[in-house]
Amino acid sequence: MGNQFLTKVKLMRYEQKMITTIQKSLEIENLSVELDHKLILDNISLSLPHPVFAAIMGPNGAGKTTLLKTILGIIKPTSGKVHLFGKDVLGNPTEARKLVGYVPQRDRIVRYVPLKVTDVVLMGLVSRKEIPRIAINKDMNLSLEALKYVGMSEYASELFSNLSGGQQQRVLIARALVSKPKILLLDEPFNAVDASAQTFIAELLNRLKNENKISVLLVSHDINMVVEYIDILMFLNKKMIAMGKAHEIFRDDILKMVYGEGVRVITEKGRCYALTGDTHG
Repeated sequence: MGNQFLTKVKLMRYEQKMITTIQKSLEIENLSVELDHKLILDNISLSLPHPVFAAIMGPNGAGKTTLLKTILGIIKPTSGKVHLFGKDVLGNPTEARKLVGYVPQRDRIVRYVPLKVTDVVLMGLVSRKEIPRIAINKDMNLSLEALKYVGMSEYASELFSNLSGGQQQRVLIARALVSKPKILLLDEPFNAVDASAQTFIAELLNRLKNENKISVLLVSHDINMVVEYIDILMFLNKKMIAMGKAHEIFRDDILKMVYGEGVRVITEKGRCYALTGDTHG
């Protein structure tokens, strides 16, 4: 009896040790953000393991992009804490940002500047260098490697502005990957991208998580193309409304709390689809 008790105690201690040693990619505690005296994010807390494929959904004005920019250290919160792999984003944003690859909304990218595809990808390395920020042969090799990973090698010398929306998105993902990040943040990666490109990007992100052990956190008004891949889904509307497995929180009552009346969920072949009328995050 005594030996059984000791064995149980040791097992409990071992399990507790395993829980406390699981690496966290992102930890946010009581985060609030005000911009122009308007509350954008209200007391957000979350914790994500590593590697993880996570998605954030919410209506226009919910604070999704603001949350990503706060994680990056671009926006300073009113209160709260943000840690990336244990590093304090607010206390040392430069060090924390080295761990992140960021893909902004594609419509925020200046596309009329005549840059080649390789030039765009090189920005992911050159922007992190000290002035005069000159690319070297190693940087070019890394850029070509990143383009190969996203299936865009043959377009290396093409003008970025001449590419289709889906091709441009893949190049922007290559730009985010070229610095070898531990976590990838993407803001509306499927917006204005055709169905085949959406499928390619979704499978690419899943591969990054499973094969390269890169955590993925994306914002999207439509997660149907990645719902089978994501580990954690979050519904945000200034507050964190719900967080969990997609099949657990993709419910009419929760969606109404997030989007209001008029939203409904349909289920087909075991997958849930939200009809919200929201067209942009």
